[in-house]
Amino acid sequence: MPAQEVSRSTWPSLGLRLVGAALLVATGAMHLDLYVTGYKNIPTIGVLFLLQVIAAFALALIVAVTGSKLFAAAGALFALAVLGGYLLSIWVGLFGFTEVRTTAGIVAGVIEVAAFAVLAAYCLAPGPGEDRVQGVFGLFNRLVNGVRQSPGGGGAAAGVISVVALVLLIVAVTTVGNSNAASAAAPGSLKTESVGGVNVLANSKGITLYRFAPDTSTASKCYGSCAAYWSPVKGPVHAAPGIPGTFGTIKRTDGTLQATYNGHPLYTYVADGGPGQAKGNNLDLNGGKWYDIPVK
Repeated sequence: MPAQEVSRSTWPSLGLRLVGAALLVATGAMHLDLYVTGYKNIPTIGVLFLLQVIAAFALALIVAVTGSKLFAAAGALFALAVLGGYLLSIWVGLFGFTEVRTTAGIVAGVIEVAAFAVLAAYCLAPGPGEDRVQGVFGLFNRLVNGVRQSPGGGGAAAGVISVVALVLLIVAVTTVGNSNAASAAAPGSLKTESVGGVNVLANSKGITLYRFAPDTSTASKCYGSCAAYWSPVKGPVHAAPGIPGTFGTIKRTDGTLQATYNGHPLYTYVADGGPGQAKGNNLDLNGGKWYDIPVK
């Protein structure tokens, strides 16, 4: 084969390989940042995030250095699986944790769709990267060759999967927000709710209320992505008879009033789906510790 033809067949494949590896690094880096800034403290989810980070960087390195199409395929499936976990955590919750719409989540989802599309294209493109050994590698090569010889060369199927994944991501982030936002937004009467045998402060619907350790009696430190998980309780509020303590308000940066109890700005947590739950208690998330508020 002339050198010019080799070059023409090699460079596109090399480009797909390196771009695919870079996208895996990008998703790994985003999950690492989320892990360090608080997700490490969420039971089960923290461990899964750490495993995702390790897998993303390992697959990226192997694909970039060796060009193995078997590991590129593993990277494509990995990206699709991470996206699937994100969608599940938004729609139904995952291991007791419910995700909400955030900019970081949307960007990560788009990167994962792109990683799948690029790595799938690399696997199906003829050229370097074929694993010339027997066993599972040889079986993989035969499978890829079979897909290439199918109508559309397998590219149509990969394209359809990519489009479907992107559509599902768009549907998820446009139809699902903070499930507690409505219950936390309306001013009303606060009461107590029993959680594990302890009476804690709750809103009028029985959803547990929390305080954030970094807050002060005059300012909330929870904004942006933090406020997507921890909905500020709008004030003013009043307490049901028999609840001791002082209720008040602070002004947030957007001008709205947030309710306070004994000088602590109040929040609900997105993972608490109903009365009697306090999944946010003792979490170290979004820059500080969160606590429910026992009422004696």
